[in-house]
Amino acid sequence: MASLDGKKAKTARRVIEVLEFFDEQNRQVTVMDIVRRYNRPQSSTSELLASLVELGVLYKDPSSRSYTLTPRAAILGSLSQPSMVRDGTLSTLIDRLVAQTGLSTALFGMVKLNAQVFRWCAGSRHLARDRGLLANGAQDRPCESAAGWLLLSTIAPTYCERAVRRLNAEAPVDRKFNYTSMLQRVQESGRRGYAIGQAGFASTAEMAAVLLPVQPGESPMALGFVYQPNDAIEPMKLVDVLQSAVQRCISHPGNRSDIREVVSNAA
Repeated sequence: MASLDGKKAKTARRVIEVLEFFDEQNRQVTVMDIVRRYNRPQSSTSELLASLVELGVLYKDPSSRSYTLTPRAAILGSLSQPSMVRDGTLSTLIDRLVAQTGLSTALFGMVKLNAQVFRWCAGSRHLARDRGLLANGAQDRPCESAAGWLLLSTIAPTYCERAVRRLNAEAPVDRKFNYTSMLQRVQESGRRGYAIGQAGFASTAEMAAVLLPVQPGESPMALGFVYQPNDAIEPMKLVDVLQSAVQRCISHPGNRSDIREVVSNAA
């Protein structure tokens, strides 16, 4: 039974990997694209993609033998999401921020006691090669990034204190931190609603991130710009752009000029 459970978990992971592989740069993929990216066997990868075609999650082009996502892939689970996710407002916001600032932008959420990249969108201002693990689906300890501090701050105080203590206790020797200082950083980030600091995910990049507004019962999310520390960038201006753009986008989701105005004023 343990072997069967392990096989099911592995299959589930591989399905998610396939879906996450699709992004702005990879709208069409082949079997070999997946094989090379995740070092998977070609035969089982072909079978998996064929199954996803049968389920209506992927289209297959018979001439190029490439695959694209179907609308069903986007709709699955979306109807139960917060309105800004369900109606596409958040995705549109990220696209505009990247296009109009040139900065890489990422959406983060909390999975168990990890910060996870829900969406990664690379900007034209390329990060150094050591941008680390920043990619769709990547997870890291929340104490390692500005977005993670924000996400930790949304946990009830008593549980937050326990979480920070546990993160420190379980950290390798070279990643331990001062418990009091970290807790203060998390609490201050929560009070301000934004954080500036390391991007985490084994990267040398920096990040300016803000908490997104959510309704009671919805899980917290953070949105952040990721940039190289030596860029001629004023982090507080980036925070202003994020906060103003989020507010305007929520208030006027169809008005594309709003974000252009915010970015222009902060440039």
